[in-house]
Amino acid sequence: MKAELMVRRGVLAIAFAGLLAGGAYAQSPDPTPQQQDIQNDKKDIRSDKKDLAKDRADRNADQRDINHDKRDLSKDRADRNADQKDINHDRRDLSKDRVERNQDQRDINHDKAQLARDDQKYGANSAQAQADRKDLHADRVDRNKDQKDINQDRRDLTKDRADRNADQRDINHDKNDLAKDRKDRNQDHKDINKDKKDVRKDRKDLRRDKRGR
Repeated sequence: MKAELMVRRGVLAIAFAGLLAGGAYAQSPDPTPQQQDIQNDKKDIRSDKKDLAKDRADRNADQRDINHDKRDLSKDRADRNADQKDINHDRRDLSKDRVERNQDQRDINHDKAQLARDDQKYGANSAQAQADRKDLHADRVDRNKDQKDINQDRRDLTKDRADRNADQRDINHDKNDLAKDRKDRNQDHKDINKDKKDVRKDRKDLRRDKRGR
């Protein structure tokens, strides 16, 4: 008898719990259109904030790239200008050494003519002829030294021109990078402004939906 009573009480308890659950479910209806609009507006605002944060991060990264490009451009221009100065210096050296080499060649030609005259007039072993040979030797040494300087100046000039041209290519590359990064930065600014407008609009929609609730 007691067991039967306990079974009946258990069945009643389960049935009562079911009624309570059904009532609770009945009291939880689907959200109204206004509530759904509010939820959507909040979702849109969260999405806009994420977009805004991402675009700001992109803008800041592009600005760092721009600053880096400016430093590179400034350095490469300084290198290019230094190379141009070296080129100008090499040209002056080359011109000076050519003048000296040409003067030494004229001295050599003069010494040869003088030696021929003194050999004929005084004899090959005369003091005059020996002095002429000594002058001729000294002028040839000077001429050869000047020619070596000329050759070195040419190598320096070729190297400095190659360096200058490489620096100019770096400058052109830096300019292209700078233009591209500025374009990206400007686009990020536009995206940021658009994101801000979207946030303001979604917040306005949220306030309107709350008033209409």
